[in-house]
Amino acid sequence: MALIFVTGNRHKFKEVQKIAARHGLKIEMRDVSCKEIQADELEDIAACSVEEACGMLGKPCFVEDAGLFVRALRGFPGPYSNYVFRTVGNEGLLKLMAGVKDRRAEFRSAVGYCGPKTMPHIFSGRVRGNIAPKPMGSHGFGFDPIFIPERGDGRTFAEMSTVEKNEYSHRAKAIEAFFKWYTQKRNSLGERGKNG
Repeated sequence: MALIFVTGNRHKFKEVQKIAARHGLKIEMRDVSCKEIQADELEDIAACSVEEACGMLGKPCFVEDAGLFVRALRGFPGPYSNYVFRTVGNEGLLKLMAGVKDRRAEFRSAVGYCGPKTMPHIFSGRVRGNIAPKPMGSHGFGFDPIFIPERGDGRTFAEMSTVEKNEYSHRAKAIEAFFKWYTQKRNSLGERGKNG
């Protein structure tokens, strides 16, 4: 049975699908319109969204929320990254960074999983890096063209293939943690079922 990933972002789904395959899991994409609460923590947003999505679907599902936290901008855009990207894009964020020497930033991800009779479980991931001087690369989405991961080879996320990005990304870390937990939970439930 496929795990339901609630998202309207096909790029995000593709990234997560590749990780799911490594864990022997199948996922399906469902675009369910959930209200996104205004909160300072991604984990709070993910918990609220997945609980609402699970209630609407009546089935276990998971969501993922991410944000770019720029040190010189005191963590902005953070949990408002999607709105900021849709409003001003990469160029707008780079204008805010004009003349700023401290280019440090962090991408963070929060994955929320919920079943009809369970409370949300939250899994987090983060990756440190720097804001590039200009957009570079044509892969990925969102702020990928202006984020250079610290442990990478100097390329932005948008200059990497999906497989390469998944080696470093915040989303991959949070999703990996979730899939490991989910697989163990599923296996332990299966073993209990066999033993009565």
